Amino acid sequence: MVQLKTLDTQHKDFDSELNALLSRQAVDDRSMVNTVSDIINDVRTRGDQAVLDYTRRFDGFEADSMTALEMPPTRLQQALSAIAPEQRAALEEAAARIREYAEHQKLQSWSYEDDHGNMLGQQIQPLERVGLYVPGGKAAYPSSVLMNAIPAKTAGVNELIMVVPTPAGVVNELVLAAAAIAGVDRVFNIGGAQAVAALAYGTDSIPRVDKIVGPGNIYVATAKRLVFGAVGIDMVAGPSEIVIVCDGQSDPDWIAMDLFSQAEHDEAAQAILITDDTAFLDSVSVSIDKLIGTMERKDIITASLQSRGAFIKVKDLSQAIDIVNRIAPEHLELSIENPARWTDEIKHAGAIFLGRYSAEVLGDYCAGPNHVLPTSGTARFASPLGVYDFQKRSSVVLCSPSGAGELAATASILARGEGLTAHARAAEYRLNRKNDT
Repeated sequence: MVQLKTLDTQHKDFDSELNALLSRQAVDDRSMVNTVSDIINDVRTRGDQAVLDYTRRFDGFEADSMTALEMPPTRLQQALSAIAPEQRAALEEAAARIREYAEHQKLQSWSYEDDHGNMLGQQIQPLERVGLYVPGGKAAYPSSVLMNAIPAKTAGVNELIMVVPTPAGVVNELVLAAAAIAGVDRVFNIGGAQAVAALAYGTDSIPRVDKIVGPGNIYVATAKRLVFGAVGIDMVAGPSEIVIVCDGQSDPDWIAMDLFSQAEHDEAAQAILITDDTAFLDSVSVSIDKLIGTMERKDIITASLQSRGAFIKVKDLSQAIDIVNRIAPEHLELSIENPARWTDEIKHAGAIFLGRYSAEVLGDYCAGPNHVLPTSGTARFASPLGVYDFQKRSSVVLCSPSGAGELAATASILARGEGLTAHARAAEYRLNRKNDT
């Protein structure tokens, strides 16, 4: 039997129990951080040769030059042509839906003129070059290629460089096919902290990028943390999460499988069911025990559910939504009647799936919205990856002669109040000439 923790809001220790459930041990492995830092510094110093050395050491991939580590564009098209027709059709359908959704996210430049004839505005430009990290070997996710690359290309990114390790020479054809569909420009068969460093600082063969996106292991995540500032990053994601709010009227097998769908990622993933129906918790428990034996990753699912999963009994749906906002989950399913009734009450969630048929897994692959979402409670201040993450904003100010004079009077007073005389005098020069044409 799979035993999940059961919390009840009516118990006096509920708050402390929920805090314990949601707590995550901060990773502060100094030796790992030092190792990653050393790799980054080595790549900055020795460039291509360091990348070649680490690729040989960590991936068992022998290459005598960086040319051997870059895939020609024809290789991506070859993969696209070679995969099964149904796989290609699924990738293309998912890509079309992701692209259609992304088109709605594009920010536009704007401007207006104030009462003094000054033009004020905002100019939107795409990032010029972006690096996409993709896990390689058996842990390969073509869906992540689509979710990261398509918004970048929709934003207008000129050059998208993908890095993907090929341990022992293992290449995932679906990943390459997804890259072809998404419009990836260049692909290097490198991974780990060395790939992040090469993208962040550039080498003779790998151009420096403006931002690095995409998932990776703890070494990749640590490298992204360390290079942030020299380059932008999407986020440092934690283990996957799902919270399901159910009124007890959904099929318990469906709910059990939705919990499994996130728990199978890894043992640290978190799956939580919240309901006001005690009998339904019993029904889902029966479904879990019935279905767990059919899962290929049953050991991972079991470990995840027993260490991080939970059932939470609430007095009503209003209290359930309060707890959702406290958790700020990556994925939220509202498997309830009239779910739209509650959407305005949800303040913190990465993605919200409304109704009994809106399974979170559909969002993982092909619904349209991005599956790169804030985790570990960061939905309190962070948002899903989107086109706007690949666009930047510049403020635009065009002052008329008279308008500059009006602004200069205010600026002068404030600058002198801060003791910044040069600021004040720079404004006053325009104040004194405000009648010039």
